[in-house]
Amino acid sequence: MVPTTAAAAAHRPSPFSREVRRWRALRRMSQLELAALAGTTQRHLSFIESGRSAPGRAMVVRLAESLSLSLRERNALLLTAGYAPAYEESPRDGAAIEPAMTALRSILTGHLPYPAVVAGPRGELVLANDAFEVLAEGAAARLLEPPVNVLRLALHPEGMGPRVVNLAAWGRHVTESLRARAAAHPDGGLDALAAELAGYLPAGAPPGPDHLGFAVPLRLRTAGGELRLLTTLTSFATAVDVTLAELHLEAFLPADPETAELLRRRAAARGAAPTG
Repeated sequence: MVPTTAAAAAHRPSPFSREVRRWRALRRMSQLELAALAGTTQRHLSFIESGRSAPGRAMVVRLAESLSLSLRERNALLLTAGYAPAYEESPRDGAAIEPAMTALRSILTGHLPYPAVVAGPRGELVLANDAFEVLAEGAAARLLEPPVNVLRLALHPEGMGPRVVNLAAWGRHVTESLRARAAAHPDGGLDALAAELAGYLPAGAPPGPDHLGFAVPLRLRTAGGELRLLTTLTSFATAVDVTLAELHLEAFLPADPETAELLRRRAAARGAAPTG
C-alpha cells in the first residue's frame, strides 16, 4: 500500500531529527551506542531520527549530554525540538556569575609572578594578571586594543611571533588545538581564526618522529632573557551557565629554575609581591 501524503509527512524527519543524526555522525557513534548512553533503545532512537517519534524534554537533554554537546549546543538542540533552553547565558559582568569571576581574579593574582589569562571561546581576553605584560612585550598597540585576542597575539608577526624561538612547533600546537575544538564543536569563526593563525607560521617540513607536540615548552625571548614556559588549561566542567562554561583559564608555569627567577625579577621590578 502506498502511504498517504499525510502519513508520509508525519514521518518526515524534523529539524531536530536531522540535528541528532548530524551530531551522531560527527561523533562517529552508532545508533546503538548513542541509545545506550542516553538510556533508551535503538528502536526508539531510530524512531526519533526518522521523525516517527517526538522525544520529551528529558530525552533531548540526555541525548545532548550523551553527544558531549556544549551548553550552547544543548540549548540549540532543545530549541530545534520545540523546548525552551535549559541553560542561562549571563553577561560577563552580570551578578549571576560575579562570584565565579571574583574567584578567577583571585586565582590570577595568586599565580603571580607567572602569567595567566582567562579567555573566551575564540581567544578573546577576559581577564589577565599583571605578569601578562611579559607576553605583550613589544606587541603592536593595535593588537592590545580591546577586544584583545590572545591567540592572535601569540602568533602574529607584530605580536609574540618574532619572540617565539620555536614558533613552528608552538604555532602548530595552537592551531591544531583550535582545529580540534572546531571539529568537535563546529564553528565557522574558529575555522577562520585557525586559518588566519596558520598563515603566520613559517613554512617547513611536517613534524618528525621526535616531535613532542604538547610537551614542547613555549620558548619566549624577553628583554631579560629567554623564558621556557609550560601551560595548563582549566575550564568550568560543571558550569550551568553558557558564558561561564565557555571561559578557560590558561596559566603559564616555568619549565626551569632560570625562567622562574627571571619572572620573579620582573615582578619585583613592577613593584609586585612575588608569590611563586
